[in-house]
Amino acid sequence: KPQLVASNDRFCRFLEEHCPVVTETYYPTIWCWEGRVQTLLRPFITSRPQVEYRNELIKTADGGQISLDWFDNNDSLYYPDASTRPTVLLLPGLTGTSKESYILHMIHQSETLGYRCVVFNNRGIAGEELLTPRTYCAANTEDLEAVIHHVHDLHPSAPFMAAGVSMGGMLLLNYLGKTGRDTPLMAAAIFSAGWNVFESVESLEKPLNWLLFNYYLTTCLQSSISRHRQMLEKLFDMDLVMKARTVREFDKQFTSVMFGYRTIDDYYEDASPCRKLKSVGIPVLCLNSVDDVFSPGHAIPVETAKQNANVALVLTSCGGHIGFLEGIWPRKCTYMDRVFKQFVQAMFEHGNKIFSV
Repeated sequence: KPQLVASNDRFCRFLEEHCPVVTETYYPTIWCWEGRVQTLLRPFITSRPQVEYRNELIKTADGGQISLDWFDNNDSLYYPDASTRPTVLLLPGLTGTSKESYILHMIHQSETLGYRCVVFNNRGIAGEELLTPRTYCAANTEDLEAVIHHVHDLHPSAPFMAAGVSMGGMLLLNYLGKTGRDTPLMAAAIFSAGWNVFESVESLEKPLNWLLFNYYLTTCLQSSISRHRQMLEKLFDMDLVMKARTVREFDKQFTSVMFGYRTIDDYYEDASPCRKLKSVGIPVLCLNSVDDVFSPGHAIPVETAKQNANVALVLTSCGGHIGFLEGIWPRKCTYMDRVFKQFVQAMFEHGNKIFSV
């Protein structure tokens, strides 16, 4: 069974009643039980539900633009009135977009419940042009704040929550730690977040993990900015950036410089959600596997979570990073998908029971 960590008995009882999946035994797919195998295979094994998006480009205060992909769910039987249709904002991982299989599955789950979804694509990675020499990072929440207020202004009467995966979860947690209760969001779900960036990069620099994940992720980061090289060369030595062989080297030469940090350690400290968890002011459910090499089990802030009545952690012993495969042939629903579906439904339909936490 997963370990449920929550200091608030009322929140615990709420989850046990309305989100029972967090107390059920999780049986990982028997032939890919190890965390790294789960992490590697999920993108290839899981299906990719068909989703028709409506794209919207919004302008930012600094002259940039952000690409939002909407799934309006106008055929919703449960919520035919678009003005009050519950809305879920989805935040993909580090180089992810609205096309990731885990995002498509979240939208599929939301569709069956009648909800609307909008995917926040970080600057420059969803096919849109960079209008300024700026991309994104886990610590800077300005773009996310702009998107949250934009969506809320469009549908002020609609219940509104968010779900973030991997770096998207880190960004969402950093935003919630900054805003406390002062947010239009009623709740949030976080999946496979890296809690302590120092521990994450150290884990990813171990020889096997570097071979399986770190080098590939670094090349993905480089690929995501190479299309914008002409714009970025105004501020960066792009030849040096493209020579990076680890995520840490990329962040040292590019990310930390872009966002004005004196050192990479300053950036990593600011980007680590574990340092802001105590300030989260709305109900948040966080799912992690302790065998996730991107977020090692010993770095999960269990004791800090116990000090905030708004926070619940669900920790599985297996599942890897955005894996959580289950069943003999895990093509469709994963444990993570079931946690997402039950939690958003619980919050939208019964959340008033715990708003006083």
